Amino acid sequence: MIILIIIGMSLVTMIPRVIPAFVIEKMQFRPWVNRWLSAIPYAALGALIFPGILSVNPDKSQIGLLGGIVAVILAYIGLNVVLVVIGAIITVYFLSL
Repeated sequence: MIILIIIGMSLVTMIPRVIPAFVIEKMQFRPWVNRWLSAIPYAALGALIFPGILSVNPDKSQIGLLGGIVAVILAYIGLNVVLVVIGAIITVYFLSL
């Protein structure tokens, strides 16, 4: 019974994630929609990082803000999301020394 529950829960969470991926792949969007969709990873990254920016080092709050500024600059340049995160981490690390 437990195995059936696990299989059922995995299907319920997998189907809503897989179907849109196949449907959107076949669709053609206008250029402004594509630009908007390409900004979603950076918006999600910002939502995940912002609380940490404010609480990196309670004694030196400017370190987190500088790391956030570096992340914004790297994202504006157009780097990959992973490189943006690594750049911000390296900045905060060296400023914390």
